[in-house]
Amino acid sequence: MANQLTVQSILERAIEKEIESQQLYRDLGQKMTNAAARDAFVQLSREEQGHEDLLRKYLRGELGEGGLKKEQVLDYKIAEHLEQPEITPGMGLKDVFLVAANREKAAHKFYFSLAGVHLSGRVRSLLEQLASQELEHKRRVEFIYTEVAFPQTDGG
Repeated sequence: MANQLTVQSILERAIEKEIESQQLYRDLGQKMTNAAARDAFVQLSREEQGHEDLLRKYLRGELGEGGLKKEQVLDYKIAEHLEQPEITPGMGLKDVFLVAANREKAAHKFYFSLAGVHLSGRVRSLLEQLASQELEHKRRVEFIYTEVAFPQTDGG
């Protein structure tokens, strides 16, 4: 089936998405004139790098017990969680933040779903932690979105 994916292909795709997120946040950080927004994106990029590193360890079998075999086939449509619209050069800043928030939402769903097929143990706990961190990223990006989409005026 076209929607059947192996654990290895899922992890490889997740690594690609983490790398894309790192680049997105680095690029956004460089465009920010607001220091707090710039720092937030730099931190998000670093955290996504940590996620990439963890996924690479899983792929290499370095996380210990509880991991699934790389060749095991899973069929619960993870790919649907990972597809995102392309960012275009003319896209407004608030739209970019919406895309970023949706990326984080999709990453949360992805890691939460992946954790759900693992037995209790270290790997499941790590995947649940990644899901939680991605949800926190979403919250932070949405906060920045509100600052851009609904700027505070002098009148309050």
